[in-house]
Amino acid sequence: MLLKIYPENPSPRKIKKVVECLSDGGVIIYPTDTVYGLGCDIFHQKAVERIARIKGIRKDKANFSFICYDLSQLSDFTKPISNDVFRLMKDKLPGPFTFILNANNKVPKLFQSNKKTVGIRIPQNPIASEIIKELGNPIVSTSVKDDDEILEYSTDPEAMHERFKNEVDIVIDGGHGDNIASTVVDCTKDEIEIIREGKGVF
Repeated sequence: MLLKIYPENPSPRKIKKVVECLSDGGVIIYPTDTVYGLGCDIFHQKAVERIARIKGIRKDKANFSFICYDLSQLSDFTKPISNDVFRLMKDKLPGPFTFILNANNKVPKLFQSNKKTVGIRIPQNPIASEIIKELGNPIVSTSVKDDDEILEYSTDPEAMHERFKNEVDIVIDGGHGDNIASTVVDCTKDEIEIIREGKGVF
């Protein structure tokens, strides 16, 4: 299903429809403040497995991010962070950054793996924010790559619907996406390190 939602004023009825889909174990494609993402409820194992299959990767090897509503959800999935890291995240989020943090013991159980780290995103996109707020917990997410030789990421929701309509439950049309991914910041060691330059600028 292709579902048009306007980012300036997301329809509560349509957001509810997306949340019901996620709660039932559905997989969606949705807009962020960078590229479009493939997402599902973090607590639905089979949905996480579906996303891994769509991406052609093993679930226990996947570097999926958690899309959170705000920083209050961090402690559910990460080990305690330093004041410096917290201040940095508070300054940069919501925004086009992925912060790699040390995972607590909940994360390996969710992925049935020995994952020691987790990527955290809080996008500055009203559609994504409203979905997570209404759902009440983060969603697992990974970017939608494109088959095009020039474009790295898919930007056109209608083209994504055409390509993935038999693999996902809802493609949200929130306008054209960006083709620059988030800046990835590794905060798992003593020194904070940028491991991918993206849309987020320090």
